[in-house]
Amino acid sequence: MREYVVVLLTAAVVTFLATPVVRVAAIRMRMMAAVRDRDVHVIPTPRGGGVAMYLGVAAAVLVATRLPALQRTFDDSQTVGVLIAGGLICLLGVLDDRFSLDALTKLTGQIAAAGVMVLLGVQLLYLFLPVADIGTLILGPSVGVPATILLTVLTVNALNFIDGLDGLAAGVSAIAALAFFAYSYHLGLVGYDDVASAPALITAVLAGACLGFLPHNFSPARIFMGDSGSMLVGLMLSAAAVSATGQADPQTFDSAASLLPLALPLLVPIAVLFIPVADLVLAVVRRTRRGRSPFSPDKMHLHHRLLSIGHSHRRAVLIMYFWAALLSFGAVALSITGGTVEVLVVIGALLVVGVVVVLSPRARRAAIAARQAEVAAQRQRSRSAHPTRRVARAGGLPAGGPLDPPVASPPMTSSAASPAGVRR
Repeated sequence: MREYVVVLLTAAVVTFLATPVVRVAAIRMRMMAAVRDRDVHVIPTPRGGGVAMYLGVAAAVLVATRLPALQRTFDDSQTVGVLIAGGLICLLGVLDDRFSLDALTKLTGQIAAAGVMVLLGVQLLYLFLPVADIGTLILGPSVGVPATILLTVLTVNALNFIDGLDGLAAGVSAIAALAFFAYSYHLGLVGYDDVASAPALITAVLAGACLGFLPHNFSPARIFMGDSGSMLVGLMLSAAAVSATGQADPQTFDSAASLLPLALPLLVPIAVLFIPVADLVLAVVRRTRRGRSPFSPDKMHLHHRLLSIGHSHRRAVLIMYFWAALLSFGAVALSITGGTVEVLVVIGALLVVGVVVVLSPRARRAAIAARQAEVAAQRQRSRSAHPTRRVARAGGLPAGGPLDPPVASPPMTSSAASPAGVRR
């Protein structure tokens, strides 16, 4: 564990120190995010922070090669494959941050980077389906390769879609990486994998890079990670998911008598990536139903909806952090404990708290509107029930009664205003 802390801190420190340098370079290269209608930032902000994150990742991997306890993670080519593919997709993101590449070019580059990662050893080998007695499917190259590339491309674009508020993508990615690390490290502790494993190292390094970048990116952001960062993070998360869950047969677990632990190798990555993937799916469905391209921008993402409800910028980001942590670490806690009653109760209570917090601005506005309507109705009833109002309606009072608006008196003439016998 101490070695993982060392590489995490290395990635965080290098990223933190490299980000101001990258920011200056981005400004000089005019890699600026202009203010658009769908954006929430109000001034042009440099992007390209993914370069600093990649420098932190590369430095941490280099340190890991010198640590005796982590040298076993380099027995295969997975970590090196992720590093090389991450460099390619980060370069693609830099080009997009500078020249605004079209969607087809970016998609082609994403597939190419995912293909390089697969060729270097990161590939789905097993997939457990706990339905209809299917059990474990052994995936050959004809299925495993396209499935891995598809998962990588989906994750890359999902992280890109949620990168809409200051600090949102970096924080959610750090939470997801830490949850994946906890899951991978636990598998090593209980003997299903080596403690010094590629997915544990990848997620520890990624978490450090995200945490090192977050102080520069949290609201108000001084630099954005841009596509160079969001695509790098998506690729590394997908690689961790494939390495941690797609290369071990879950039916070899000691808890094979329970359906939940068997399904967790499939559910953990879904839960960890639920927030960005759900936002991606909703955006695609929403845009295609309106006859628009799935890549056309709008202001209907999950973070935009939180802002429309009435949450502030920072509050919306913190709420997204809460849901990402609840889903991610809740799934990991279920995998570690086997789904005890105490864990289920805590998760259920936190779910209720999360829903209340999300809906609190809307409920507060509704309560204020209802109170104002009630006060207005009471005033109207009081006026209608007043004795003088009833007499006035019955004809007992002339117009200009106590409850009627006063009638302005006509202006005084000069002769009336002057005292008698006084000449002007």
